[in-house]
Amino acid sequence: QVQLVESGGGLVQAGGSLRLSCAFSGRTFSSYSMGWFRRAPGKEREFVAAITRSGLSTYYADSVKGRFAVSGDNAKNMVYLEMNNMKPEDTAVYYCAAASTAWRITAQTQYDYWGQGTQVTVSS
Repeated sequence: QVQLVESGGGLVQAGGSLRLSCAFSGRTFSSYSMGWFRRAPGKEREFVAAITRSGLSTYYADSVKGRFAVSGDNAKNMVYLEMNNMKPEDTAVYYCAAASTAWRITAQTQYDYWGQGTQVTVSS
């Protein structure tokens, strides 16, 4: 069983930066592609970013492209989401997820395991 624990959320002003971390345990980290999703108040959960298990490919939602960066550290079993030039519309609960495939990892249905989420609030 995979366990995922997010950290790093908080309150930031518009234009600021945050780095989210996700600690992976329970299986072989390098066997999983990792994704970040978010749920804003009153909205459905949506894709933010993902990185394949090889680490060679990354994917981003159009709304965060050029501002967010996803990365992984196989030695530490960690995945990160660096968020820059943040906007009030980035306010959401952010979730880390793990998929045992590298195919179509922008889709929530591809993910087998989910973290509990971490709150990110961007003030204007």
